[in-house]
Amino acid sequence: MSQSPSEIARNVLTIEGNALKQLADALPADFDKTVSLLLSVSGRVIVSGMGKSGHVANKIAATLASTGTPAQSVHPGEASHGDLGMITPNDAVILISNSGETRELADMIGYCTRFQVPLIAITKKASSTLAQAAELLLQLPDAPEACAIGMAPTTSTTVTMALGDALAVALMNMRGFGREDYGNFHPGGSLGAQLLRVSAVMHKGDDLPIVQETTPMSETLLTMSSKGFGVSALVDQMGLAGIITDGDLRRNMDGLMDRTAGQVATRSPMTTRPETLLTEALGIMNATKRTVLLVVDEDKRLVGLLHIHDALRAGVA
Repeated sequence: MSQSPSEIARNVLTIEGNALKQLADALPADFDKTVSLLLSVSGRVIVSGMGKSGHVANKIAATLASTGTPAQSVHPGEASHGDLGMITPNDAVILISNSGETRELADMIGYCTRFQVPLIAITKKASSTLAQAAELLLQLPDAPEACAIGMAPTTSTTVTMALGDALAVALMNMRGFGREDYGNFHPGGSLGAQLLRVSAVMHKGDDLPIVQETTPMSETLLTMSSKGFGVSALVDQMGLAGIITDGDLRRNMDGLMDRTAGQVATRSPMTTRPETLLTEALGIMNATKRTVLLVVDEDKRLVGLLHIHDALRAGVA
């Protein structure tokens, strides 16, 4: 009886998973040297391959670039027709070929040899033309492809992509590349929104609803209404002294207009800092059922106001 689709899928994943474990258990001997070399490169990391390896090269280059290692993919065919000029002696080149005999890579291999551009090979065959020409070898495990005929690039591309991820993360950690750096490279979409800081969206300056200790509640109410946040921030010479919310108004309805802002305000309000991640600030708002957080600096001075709508408009939900 032939296998069901689910059985085929499990077999593919098992074969590829075993290959990944094999790679992890016997990491290429030149891995650490490769990381050291790429850290020392003053130019870019050029990644290339043909066919499916080319698609993997594109992904590896993109991952390197987004995690702090300048990188670019170059198509070997285009390289032979002028794009070799994109590669300089300040760069390092990673060439990917499962067999190590991909003829379309010959011109790039020759160019790297001629101009002494550091060359790193990712291949299964240590005796191949590519491996022999390379300065460093990241040898892939001798694992079978997962397709029915054992020929379509499946296991080999999966392992190569994982090896590229391992390189990128190792380089990322060695460079001390952190969340803020990552956010600078990912300003768009939901990922960028998750890395935004409170300072990027908070209201400040004349937009802030500020009152003093002696401000009459009649003026305080006008401030709360005109600024549109439903709160007023009480400040004094020492910085933020309190907050007046709708709840404070309700608790002080009796004789409210005869009082001052300082007599109505809630002291020691919950605050956040400008450098706080917007996602963290939104989490505080949700957990405490607040729609507004006052933003203070290290000296507890009011520098901004964050409304929950600002977080939602920025794409943080």
